[in-house]
Amino acid sequence: MKTREKQLSYTTTNTYETINNLTNSTKNVWIVLHGIGFLSRYFLKYFDELPAETNYIVAPQAPSKYYLNGAYKHVGASWLTKENTALETKNILAYLDAVFEAEKIPSRCNLIVFGFSQGVSVAARWVAKRQLKCNQLVMYAGGIPNELVAEDFDFLKENNTQVTIIIGDNDEYLTPERLVTETKKITVLFRGNAKQLTFKGGHEIKKELLKKLI
Repeated sequence: MKTREKQLSYTTTNTYETINNLTNSTKNVWIVLHGIGFLSRYFLKYFDELPAETNYIVAPQAPSKYYLNGAYKHVGASWLTKENTALETKNILAYLDAVFEAEKIPSRCNLIVFGFSQGVSVAARWVAKRQLKCNQLVMYAGGIPNELVAEDFDFLKENNTQVTIIIGDNDEYLTPERLVTETKKITVLFRGNAKQLTFKGGHEIKKELLKKLI
């Protein structure tokens, strides 16, 4: 059977979650991109110990939702798969652009783009493709897409953006071989200017590490 794939465009709607309030007292605005299997409202619990008066957190929602563990009870979501990755990336970046525009983040605030696990690939692509001027780019326990090159990130140095890589020393997804590959990729992409932090633990977020970023 021979099939033919076609494309069309249409308007869609998605949600996102926030905690705290964006006020004149806000110093840091976080855009946090969750890992596979999360919903944005649950992902925000990792950020609830940051000082509420000075930190405003925005959690976009991955669009592809599914039931976890085959039990048809708990719902998770995924940003991307290997199917039509380029097209899906284009859609996700358009969604993130819309979230960014809707929030109208004041220029006086420190903008922190944070990706965890699968969210790292989305954060890296968004910052690189949009040349997004952020104060910090934090990539936590995830891989950087292979199609990105050093020139995609050169603007970060001009903007004095702090790039931080965080991994657990017992992360079950980070094999010794992958650690070598990702470390080399980080060195090349950020020309040796990325700060790397290793903590004792697995594929998990440590709240105390987030506090050290501000």
